[in-house]
Amino acid sequence: MNDDVFVFDNVVHMYDNSDENFARPDSHLDRLGQLRRVAKRRPPGQDAAYGIKDPIGDFARRWTAEDLGRLIFEDSCIDMVMAQAVPLYDVYKDGFAPVKAQYEFAKAFPERALFCGAVDPSYPSLNAALDDMERQANDMGSVSFKFYNAHIDGKSWRCDDPRIAYPLYEKARDLGVTVMQFHKGNPITRASLDDLRPVDVQQAAMDFPDMTFAIHHLALPYFEETVYIASRFANVVLVLSGVMNMPVVAPWEFKTYIGRLLRDVGSDRILFGSETPLLGNPQPAIEWFWNMEIDDELQDRYGFPQITEEDKRKILGENQARLFGIDIAAKKAELEGAA
Repeated sequence: MNDDVFVFDNVVHMYDNSDENFARPDSHLDRLGQLRRVAKRRPPGQDAAYGIKDPIGDFARRWTAEDLGRLIFEDSCIDMVMAQAVPLYDVYKDGFAPVKAQYEFAKAFPERALFCGAVDPSYPSLNAALDDMERQANDMGSVSFKFYNAHIDGKSWRCDDPRIAYPLYEKARDLGVTVMQFHKGNPITRASLDDLRPVDVQQAAMDFPDMTFAIHHLALPYFEETVYIASRFANVVLVLSGVMNMPVVAPWEFKTYIGRLLRDVGSDRILFGSETPLLGNPQPAIEWFWNMEIDDELQDRYGFPQITEEDKRKILGENQARLFGIDIAAKKAELEGAA
């Protein structure tokens, strides 16, 4: 992999999966289900290399900036990251990835990490969420907001609800924050999968053309819907969070997804996201992606284009840098000077 490639990870998390963070007597069921799923996607042998003996229990804890910083900035070639909060207040008191923890990580690595805040209009209320957005943007420097619509306690909401969702976007716009990010598909909890379908993003994207709407996880298993949405709305971007490690277990399936996205959406609106640390050290996935090619059979059968070095550079970091106003040459010089 070329040394001049700028790698900007759209999504890392300072998780708090500790018992102390549980919001319900049965929160352990949601944690167990999530940790079992992600354990199967980490590179073989990596847990042992990091001294992890229990692939479930050793992740059922609160992460620190030191833990996460080592994985990202010492053990991988990543230049910059976005630390994203994830609310999930129906399961975790402070959130799955607490706002304060993401902010603390960004403060610990100010030249390399951006802070993405999060709110939920259902916890405790829309007005409280609007006030918190103002605090996170003005006092904590949030450059984006993350949302999770699905809840196990009947408080799910839609991205296209004019009464609930649109005030959030309007507040963000007033604060100068124009990138809204949504966890779609890939359920973390026992909430209904239907509440994580991406179809509610399209009306919001149409009604707020000056804002960018990011769909995470390719909204799997709703990939077809995701492609048809992104191909029609230029202000929708797709994040490969939870998908970048797929080659560990399903390389052909991953190539099929990438080929389809290149054909129907284009590499300008695809962002690399590692989900570190739950999916382990991101370096193997980055290297695999850099060396990948779209097989001739996939090109012949589906009309997929071959992935180019330019495509890979865009996806690994250039698109994210453009979205958040990062001058790559200047940032590279800054990081090299600080080394």
